[in-house]
Amino acid sequence: MKKFNIRKVLDGLTAVSSPSPSSQPGAKENELIPETLQSEHFQLCKTVRHGFPYQPSSMAFDPVQKILAIGTQSGALRLFGRPGVEYYCQHESGAAVIQLQFLINEGALVSALSDDSIHLWNLRQKRPAVLHSLKFSKERITFCHLPFQSKWLYIGTERGNIHLVNVESFTLSGYTIMWNKAIELSSKAHPGPVVHISDNPMDEGKLVIGYESGIVVLWDLKSKRADYRYTYDEAIHSVAWHHEGKQFICSHSDGTLTIWNIKCPAKPAQTITPHGKQPKDGKKPEPCKPILKVEYKTTRAGDPFMIFSGGLSYDTVGRRPCLTVMHGKSTAVLEMDYSIVDFLTLCETPYPNDFQEPYAIVVLLEKDLVVIDLAQNGYPIFENPYPMMIHESPVTCCEYLADCPVDLIPALYSVGSRQKRQGYSKKEWPISGGNWGQGTQSYPEIIITGHADGSVKFWDASAIMLQVLYKLKTAKVFEKARCKEEKPSTEIVDEDPFAIQLMSWCPESRMLCVAGVSAHVIIYRFSKQEITTEVVQLLEVRLQYELNDLESPEGGGDQTPAPPTPGTSPSPQTAAPQTHTSTSSNSSDGIRDNIPCLKVRSSPLKQSAGYQVELVVQLVWVSGEPPQQISSLAINSCYGLVVFGNSNGLAVVDYLQKTVLLNLGTLDLYGSNDPYQRQLRSPRKSRHPSGGLCDISEGSATSEDHCKSPTSVLMSNHQQFYNGGGRGAKMSRKLSLPTELKPDLGKLSVCPPRGSIPLDNRDNSFSRSRSSSVTSIDKEAREAVTSFHFCETYNRKADGGLTPSLWVGTSLGTVLAISLSMPPAGEQRLLQPVIVSPCGTLVKLKGSILRMAFLDSTGSLLPSAFEPWYEPNAPANGEERDKVRKRRPVSVSPSASQELNENQYAVVCSEKQAKVISLPSQTCVFKHNITETSFVLRADVVQMNAGICVACFCANGHIMTLSLPGLRPLLDVNYLPLTDMRIARTFCFTNLGQALYLISPTEIQRITYIQEVCENLQEMLGELFTPVETPEAPNRGFFKGLFGGGAQSLDREDLFGESGAGKAPRSLAQHIPGPGGIEGMKGAASGIVGDLARARIALDERGQKLSEVEERTAAMMASADSFTKHAHEMMLKCKDKKWYQF
Repeated sequence: MKKFNIRKVLDGLTAVSSPSPSSQPGAKENELIPETLQSEHFQLCKTVRHGFPYQPSSMAFDPVQKILAIGTQSGALRLFGRPGVEYYCQHESGAAVIQLQFLINEGALVSALSDDSIHLWNLRQKRPAVLHSLKFSKERITFCHLPFQSKWLYIGTERGNIHLVNVESFTLSGYTIMWNKAIELSSKAHPGPVVHISDNPMDEGKLVIGYESGIVVLWDLKSKRADYRYTYDEAIHSVAWHHEGKQFICSHSDGTLTIWNIKCPAKPAQTITPHGKQPKDGKKPEPCKPILKVEYKTTRAGDPFMIFSGGLSYDTVGRRPCLTVMHGKSTAVLEMDYSIVDFLTLCETPYPNDFQEPYAIVVLLEKDLVVIDLAQNGYPIFENPYPMMIHESPVTCCEYLADCPVDLIPALYSVGSRQKRQGYSKKEWPISGGNWGQGTQSYPEIIITGHADGSVKFWDASAIMLQVLYKLKTAKVFEKARCKEEKPSTEIVDEDPFAIQLMSWCPESRMLCVAGVSAHVIIYRFSKQEITTEVVQLLEVRLQYELNDLESPEGGGDQTPAPPTPGTSPSPQTAAPQTHTSTSSNSSDGIRDNIPCLKVRSSPLKQSAGYQVELVVQLVWVSGEPPQQISSLAINSCYGLVVFGNSNGLAVVDYLQKTVLLNLGTLDLYGSNDPYQRQLRSPRKSRHPSGGLCDISEGSATSEDHCKSPTSVLMSNHQQFYNGGGRGAKMSRKLSLPTELKPDLGKLSVCPPRGSIPLDNRDNSFSRSRSSSVTSIDKEAREAVTSFHFCETYNRKADGGLTPSLWVGTSLGTVLAISLSMPPAGEQRLLQPVIVSPCGTLVKLKGSILRMAFLDSTGSLLPSAFEPWYEPNAPANGEERDKVRKRRPVSVSPSASQELNENQYAVVCSEKQAKVISLPSQTCVFKHNITETSFVLRADVVQMNAGICVACFCANGHIMTLSLPGLRPLLDVNYLPLTDMRIARTFCFTNLGQALYLISPTEIQRITYIQEVCENLQEMLGELFTPVETPEAPNRGFFKGLFGGGAQSLDREDLFGESGAGKAPRSLAQHIPGPGGIEGMKGAASGIVGDLARARIALDERGQKLSEVEERTAAMMASADSFTKHAHEMMLKCKDKKWYQF
């Protein structure tokens, strides 16, 4: 019987109900171009999360499994094994994780949350899940303690009471330690919340309880009374035992450490103020900052380690947070970059009653994870192999490329390896648990992140891992102000003037182009050789256009400025702006004009192997108005061109000849066919002469008019061009971005600015109107350039062949074309000018244009032409110089061309809809309205294994895919409600069903929208829990065993179980079964993979238990043999003795 598929039915209903009418030719073409992608190929799921846990709050380590767990203030749980083994889990409540406790070597973890709930996580499955939860209703949880190899969890509360929970059944014991029984009966004051619980390492029946007020109680669990009480007049923050169980140490709020002998409660055996100044008259040292945590670890070979955080003197103003390591007579103060959240000392043994032998300290900082090597002099840190420094500077934009050239990652790694810092510990990373997954993904993936400090990082993202490859610092190109007073007044942002806003990368040629918030564009070329650039090449571009006011002078609207004489290009000196004669412009004598926002460095620039500056392009101030930020950017290595645009217009730059080819406003692209009939401000005679290098007036922008690039004109220091006319909408202002909004630097560039949106409206909501209807001249006047696409296509209906072209998309939904006439390759390319000519409007859509792509006549994606990479700094006679630059050929199916007389299809996607245009006839063959109530934030045309599709992410959180060329809906999932502009700014799709976005300021979330990857995800993910034998318990020795000097065990089951302690009140806490139980696992796992995995886990557990039984049996036999031997010796010794001889 055929399996019923509800998804196909839903697809059919969607296709019927969705407003996606197609014109008549579309039906015919759809028959000739079969679509291989179906809805069965798509499924959405999260794959892996990279980066540092955002706002960490707690940490735990399993010393046997070598696994680290970090909890956050948002209820997230991050688990780390060896590099490449990372897991992310989330508590449903979203409450902060206040404490974590591993069931050491059991594959389980207990988490305590700020909402007074505790949860048991099962780590033995591929995706950890909650097995049990317990929600306290009457008391607030403040501290938890789980002794090694015990199933009873101690829970301290704000009221000062201690409850016990069985971690196997997650039920409360009737045994409770009440605060009023623990303290002196004569004391009337409440001791405060429980801040510490731990059992004596040598006697499990003795429990140390630390209260915030400064009282410590040694509680006898069997007799249910306090043996000793230790009182100190300063609040306690933490307590730590010496492994012999005769001493413990407390840290206090006045920066002191007190060491107590357990049998001397009257006063501390020793009081230390490590960072306090010792007065000469023998008085108490000056109080210091609180010591928040202390650990006391012993070694066989030498002095114990006392490690603590905090405790600095109050007069150390501005000093960074410190971790102090006291070892014998030496004291090392280790400064940290961020405040310390928690730290743990890693020891060789999990047994608290043995010499600890500490070898490393894991320090969890507010924004970093540091591991310190205790075994080497100077305490060097380990090199962190996890991708935790994504947020080293706030991420402002992202790009994601899957299935890139195979030689790219090795090339980036080779230049990036030279950037690595020295002085790290030479030992292996100590967090080494888990196993890698058996992933089937073999294609290389690269993630590029742009940052607020102007840096660009390249990451190897292959096989769901992440590793930094190379870091580029773009700020090196500019002069840096030494202090705030030296900052140039021309900057248009108050903070982070070098922040990266947009990136365009050609992976085949390795050409990189970045645009920054200071209206600058930098073009980089990749080289494996180090060079020194004497002079950084610079182009300065005027891109400012003004439109007529609503109330123009009489006849002003009818006056048309005379076009410049073709071929005349005024020199920079003659193109200098003149003082405005209008009253609005001459109010100040010092009007900024032709000044860039940043100053390019004039000294020689040493450039290491990697990305090296080819050209810097800067937009300049025009008549006192700052340049608009760049909203769109594209580079093409085959043509040697870079194009960028903003809310005023666009500029095309030839980076090979270092010239500007085109510089004009958006309305000039329309020519005389402007659909909105916008008029220029008149008269223009009073303004500075436009006389740009390639200024096109609206009267002369016909198909015959071309803009020719002039040859290079070398200046004294930089190469400068002042381009364009004075037609610009004066709508820019100085941006003021407060510190807390640094991560949202580029939020107005995701949906490029429409001018009517005030920049001061910095809320994260999308309540503003996104209507695509054009009803006001103000909106029409502020038409921004939002997207570009270089291609070889048909720009006119009459074109008989393909021509190199640049397609331009605008914020009003218009797609326009610019024809490119390229000179022959080789030397002629550097000598002859590139000729560009606007071709007018091609198509209109609702909403801003986001993405354009081209298909051949068979429906295959046509990639842009590119130039293969070559070494730019090779010797002049080298073979690399002789490589011929090739363009990728455009494949056209002759049969389809003859039958349909159509050779290409253009795919255009806007904020509201998508269209497929047949070329060269320019007829719309398919159209789909993506959304009516929301708008698309990101759209990409992506290549899948089975075909191509359009992937869209909407502001309402929906992720959708549409087939090509038919634009059939294949996937529509309400995935992620957009709550933060960070997501909108960083979300990007890539080939083979992958996507990513910045889920928090420090973390990247990767997702997949393809069924195949979702099904194989369990195999791709690593295993967190691996069967490891628990180390042997320390040998007590013969005399300790004989005379009872060793560790005393406790039958906790007898004491805390229902038979001994009774039942706990039901109202105290509510038990909630978790979804990760056996039933949940059975329901969640499906197929033979899940069955095999469960069988393997069961076999591992059975084998582990059998080996433990075997070991115990052997130990008992050895003990019995030893006892028999000693008994026989004693009998022989006493055999002939008389009674009075004993």
